[in-house]
Amino acid sequence: MDAVVYPVNDFGPLMKGLAIGGLGIFHVFTAHFAIGGGMLLCYFQWLAMTGRSKSARAFLDGYFRYLVLISFVTGALTGVGMWFTSIQVSPVTIGLMIDEFHWLWAVEWTFFCLEVVAGYAAFKYGSRLTDKARLILLALYSFAAWMSLFWINGILSFQLTPGAWLESRSLIDAFFNPTFLPSLLYRTVASLVVAALVAMVLINLAGSFSRPEREELVRQAAWLMAPMAAMPLLGIWFLAAMPPDSREWVMGGSMAMTMMLTIAIGASALVGGYALFGLIRNQLYINGATALVLAGLAFAATAGGEFVREGVRKPYTLRELLYSNAIRPDQVAALRQRGLTSIDPFPLRHEDQLPQINGQPHPILRKGGLVFRQQCSVCHTTVGLNSLSGLTKRWDGEMKRQNFAKLQKLKPFMPPFAGTAEELDSLVEYVSWLEQDRPKTWPDPQANPVEYSARLERIRKWLEEAGTEPALVRESKAIAQGGR
Repeated sequence: MDAVVYPVNDFGPLMKGLAIGGLGIFHVFTAHFAIGGGMLLCYFQWLAMTGRSKSARAFLDGYFRYLVLISFVTGALTGVGMWFTSIQVSPVTIGLMIDEFHWLWAVEWTFFCLEVVAGYAAFKYGSRLTDKARLILLALYSFAAWMSLFWINGILSFQLTPGAWLESRSLIDAFFNPTFLPSLLYRTVASLVVAALVAMVLINLAGSFSRPEREELVRQAAWLMAPMAAMPLLGIWFLAAMPPDSREWVMGGSMAMTMMLTIAIGASALVGGYALFGLIRNQLYINGATALVLAGLAFAATAGGEFVREGVRKPYTLRELLYSNAIRPDQVAALRQRGLTSIDPFPLRHEDQLPQINGQPHPILRKGGLVFRQQCSVCHTTVGLNSLSGLTKRWDGEMKRQNFAKLQKLKPFMPPFAGTAEELDSLVEYVSWLEQDRPKTWPDPQANPVEYSARLERIRKWLEEAGTEPALVRESKAIAQGGR
């Protein structure tokens, strides 16, 4: 399949992955609150109906207002923001996922619509309904919210573990992939925890409850956190279902991945320990400040977990289907011959800031800017967070050429370079120009044809030595190739 080139947006000094990741973490935390909140509503309605809690009904009415405000309004805005940002960062990734899952996404949207309708109906008319009718309506809302998670979880977990789909191309294999069930159960537990912690914050903020009433409501909400006892087993299950190379990233292969996993585990352990031993076993009271701190730890655990979930896919956005720079693995060999800049029809931003040669923008630097834009900019900036010029500043020109040519060998979480030797050399020139603070003049490497030709020949040799495969190849695929 031929490569498709889309316009690439410049986020300035802000790394694109950080932009979409930051929004994604906030959206996921809000979504967990909405899903767990539905379950909490049903639980408290049952407590009120059966007479197990005299204050449950009063709390239920107040909690619902926050649930609607936060999950429906904020969740909807961040959800739309996720679609918008995803399309800006990697339209090819979103396009391929829609091609595969468009009907399942449509099903998810029907449950989302049911969630919104049931939620607003319970919010507006709940006080006029009988207890039984209200419980049914809340259960309908809770079921719809969880089913929305069910469908989205299958789509998102596919990105890391497509599993048997790689051979069968079956939608069932794609959806019920190896990490589908552990991630679904883990997110369900996380949703209950977030909802319970937010409930505890609101219980303490409500001035209408007496101290004994607050203590009783906190104890009831704490029971929703009991399933946290299963989180370590679910986490181990998820790690075991990962591809071996992805598991290596979080087990020390990537310090960033290991650090974020440690943050997620540590924050979860603190919340879980306090919930299981303090709130449930010893029936301690929790004030608003402590509840807010625990909710903050839950957010940190969510952030760490989502960072790991995104990071362990490297060098892919869709495992074995699409690299992080939106180039397909089967396109690399052809692009080594044809080049990616030759099919890029879009103008280079800030081209007028390049040095001039014969009254025109420096042709090598211009090509280097195009190469950076298509192959590097999704994860790196020119100046700012994770800037490529900052990472390579201590490398000389020859070191850059060899390292870029053998990129997947140097850093296995990076995709192989997909371009010609001329494009690689132009990228080196462009990065070197950035490192020197964009001087107004820059030499033309083509001015010395003999040296330039020898340089390109060395790059071609290094590219050939590196090959077009990623550093870590699926075991079954490697065995099949070895058998030939």
